Amino acid sequence: MDLLLSLYLCATSVYVLCAVACLAARRPLRAAAAGARPPITLIKPLHGDEPELYVNLLSFCQQDYAAFQVIFGVASGHDAAADIARQVIAACPGVDASLVINDRSIGSNRKISNVANCHEFSKHDLLVIADSDMRAPVDYLQHIANTFSDPDVMAGTCLYRGRAVGGLASWLGAAFINEWFLPSVLVAMKLRPLHFCFGATMAIRRATLQALGGFERLANELADDFRLGDWVAAQYGRVALIPCLVENTVHERSLRTLLKHELRWARTVRSVQPLGYALSFLTYCVPAALALAANIGSTRPVLGVLVVVWAVGLRALVHEMVRICLAPAQPTAYLLSVLRDILCFGVWAMSFFGREVEWQGYAYAVDQQGQLDLKGTIERA
Repeated sequence: MDLLLSLYLCATSVYVLCAVACLAARRPLRAAAAGARPPITLIKPLHGDEPELYVNLLSFCQQDYAAFQVIFGVASGHDAAADIARQVIAACPGVDASLVINDRSIGSNRKISNVANCHEFSKHDLLVIADSDMRAPVDYLQHIANTFSDPDVMAGTCLYRGRAVGGLASWLGAAFINEWFLPSVLVAMKLRPLHFCFGATMAIRRATLQALGGFERLANELADDFRLGDWVAAQYGRVALIPCLVENTVHERSLRTLLKHELRWARTVRSVQPLGYALSFLTYCVPAALALAANIGSTRPVLGVLVVVWAVGLRALVHEMVRICLAPAQPTAYLLSVLRDILCFGVWAMSFFGREVEWQGYAYAVDQQGQLDLKGTIERA
């Protein structure tokens, strides 16, 4: 057992050091260079009020870009997000912005139904879909336009960093994005070309979307962002990483809601990348060190302490590299990073016990192909 746990810790240590190397090699963020400015349609699917929603939506309407259209979408006029979208539209009279209210459903993925309803009013050939809890820099659309100036690029996405709004649960959620998700993507891109998108930004050419079968093909997919990029990369052309970092406003009302959110994310990844997800336990060095220390602690207590110190030091190194290279707005405390590593392992283990997820007030079952099956509504926590 000592040998197996030692190998486990070695494997997690190698991964963490690779993540640190990828962070160190990342180029500094720069303002978008002036370039071609094809007109862009930006679709923002909305559901419910969120902290700082007005400021987040406003950032997409205040782009330093000549010709763009913004479409906000809600399923119901009674949705609190509709009033906020109207306020944003009123604050930006010079922007081609509108609100679409339509409860038409094209499948079990309610977000994609919302996007499809908005898409009916889109005017331009370059389409961008961005989640409601994102905040964009003023050169966001210029970065996208520059990326799509390469004719081989058929879809694009960009990384995002977390900024906590709230208490401990929000801080833990932001820490996951900044210190686990971001480095894991950078490591994955060293192993193979980018073949997926993130909900933070899904940019695609209209012709490519039509060739895929439109948003209807995504109507029952849990991992709509992943599927979109994966299908494009497999059939039509390159998926590019747009050199722009958007900010994710992270607000979790409680540890319970954080756990539900992350279980949905974990089961989403598990449904589309089962082998890679199963092996992701190799990325959590603190649980590996604690397991080894517990096993050898009675006979070699000093070594057990050193093992834990080593793992904590690795997490602190990642923490610092993220702070230096990606400059998150609210870097977490070192000890919180250690707690977060343990929580990540716990979420990973729990994700294998069941296939149900909760999303926007509804309960779903997820089959082995990642398709959603609506089970019913749930009470808001």
